[in-house]
Order: sequence, then C-alpha cells, then structure tokens
Amino acid sequence: MHSRIAGTGGYLPAQVLTNADLAQRIDTDDEWVRTRTGIRQRHIAAPAEQTSDLALVAAQRALAAAGIASDEVDLIIVATTTPDMVFPSTACILQDKLGVKNGPAFDVQAVCCGFVYALSIADRMVASGGARNALVVGAEIYSRIIDWNDRGTCVLFGDGAGAVVLVPSERPGILSAHLHADGSYRNILSVPGTVANGAVSGRPLLTMDGHTVFKFAVKVLAETAHEALAATGMAADAIDWVIPHQANIRIMEATMKKLGLPLERMVSTVGEHANTSAASIPLALDVAVRDGRIRPGQHVMLLGVGGGFTWGSVLLRWI
Repeated sequence: MHSRIAGTGGYLPAQVLTNADLAQRIDTDDEWVRTRTGIRQRHIAAPAEQTSDLALVAAQRALAAAGIASDEVDLIIVATTTPDMVFPSTACILQDKLGVKNGPAFDVQAVCCGFVYALSIADRMVASGGARNALVVGAEIYSRIIDWNDRGTCVLFGDGAGAVVLVPSERPGILSAHLHADGSYRNILSVPGTVANGAVSGRPLLTMDGHTVFKFAVKVLAETAHEALAATGMAADAIDWVIPHQANIRIMEATMKKLGLPLERMVSTVGEHANTSAASIPLALDVAVRDGRIRPGQHVMLLGVGGGFTWGSVLLRWI
C-alpha cells in the first residue's frame, strides 16, 4: 500500500500588508524589498485569529476537495512554529474544532521544513496501515514573532495555512521522502526566547544571519532534490513542477539553476504570500492544483529548508 494526495486547501488572512504599507513604518520601499526578495505583499492574521483557526479553514477546504468528511480522518499532523499555546498541540485543538476524536493528533516543529517533515511522517503511517485518511497542515502566524523595526527580517514573513489530505493508494503518489537536520546551525536562524517561571526569558523575536541562510539553503535544497532523483532513478528534466519553500525568490531561482531546470517549472507564490514558513509549500501546492497547472501523471518536487537547520524533499506523482 502507498499514499497519495487526494485534496489540497489553503487559507490567507484577510488583512494584506504591502511593501508600500511597510514603508510608512520602517526605512524601506517597494523596490528595495521586491528586488531583494521578490515579495510584494504579505497577509497578517487578525488579533483574534489563532494558528488553529487558519489551519481549520485550510483543512476544511482540503477535505472538501478530497471528498472526505472530517470524521473519516484518523490522523492529524500540524507543522507549525507558532502554536496556539505551549500545550496542548495545535493539532489537538484543530481536531476539536473539526469535531472529531479519531486517531492521533500531534504537532511537528521543523520550522520552514515542517510540512515536508509532516508529510513524510503521514505517508509512512498511511502506507503502513497505521492510519487511513491523514490530514497534514502547515500553519503559521509569524507576524507575532518578528521585530517590526528590523527591515532585514520583517519584510520577509507573512501568515497563512495550507493543508493536504493523504489517502491509501495502490499506486504510489509519494515516490520518495528525505529528511535531514544539522543542529550545529541552530543559532543562525532562531527565536531564542522562552517562557520560564511565568515570564519571557530571552528575546522572543526572530533573529537571522541572512547571508549564511542564503548560502546554506541553496546548497541543501539542490542536494536533497538530487537525492530524491537518485532514489527514484529519475532525471531532473522529468520533474514537471518544483515547489520550493517560498523564502526568497533569489534562493528559489538559484536552486532551479542548480537543478538545470527552467524557471517556468517553478511554482512561486512568494510575491503574494511572502515567507509563511511551514505553510509556504502547501499554500503554493494548493494554488498550483486549483489553477490547473498540476495535472494527473505529473511529477512534483517539494523542497524545504528551515531553522535548525532542517531540510528535506518529497517527490510526488500526481494521481
């Protein structure tokens, strides 16, 4: 038995924050941001919205696309760096909001590579018979953990959620998955604050060495893509679509160049969504599925890299 993606869904908060809007708050302008990142705007969660709320809408849309009722789901995995609370998990909160009590529900924390991690785990559980219908969600509210006075980071991030439903399949939909981590890079991209004795200890805002992140991301995204190709015996030109983590258009384009693939085969939503961390890949996947770019029989490469550092790939055949 194997697994395949039966439906996708996405959700972006209503508030849109453009580069021009940011220019009224910090020393930046639209051209500076666009030429360096490809980002034109980002969505910002409303004060009352929680990560589980974003995840709920994306999940409901994915379930509707798959034609599966919520009570048929027996596994929920949420990839997030911005949970509703310390515990219980956002996945358990989402399970309750869906009104179901079937099977396990848990969070995965691999930052921007979280969805790739979560999808890989769900695939193994469905393929082994440990679960039948799995809901995999990437959901983030990064607007609450960034320093809005730091133009080097605040222009990069946005909020959103993306989801997929995995179901059993006699034919493999997920062809290979490869996960990696190297904790020696943990200080390069982090939110070093924590909660201790009822108070925040340290700085609970995102910090990043952008130059190091760029070099590392381009290197490992290409490496893990080639790893997936080698494992399946496929050539790079057999890939119809590449969906990299939507961090920065320069990272994404450099990765495509290393793979020897034209930019026309890359799905990019970074301009409209910015970097939504664990939500970026499923959001981009949902956009490309719904606009008809991704069609049955095509091969899709998902590539993620995030703080930790974590990185990995999932190679799909769209069924």
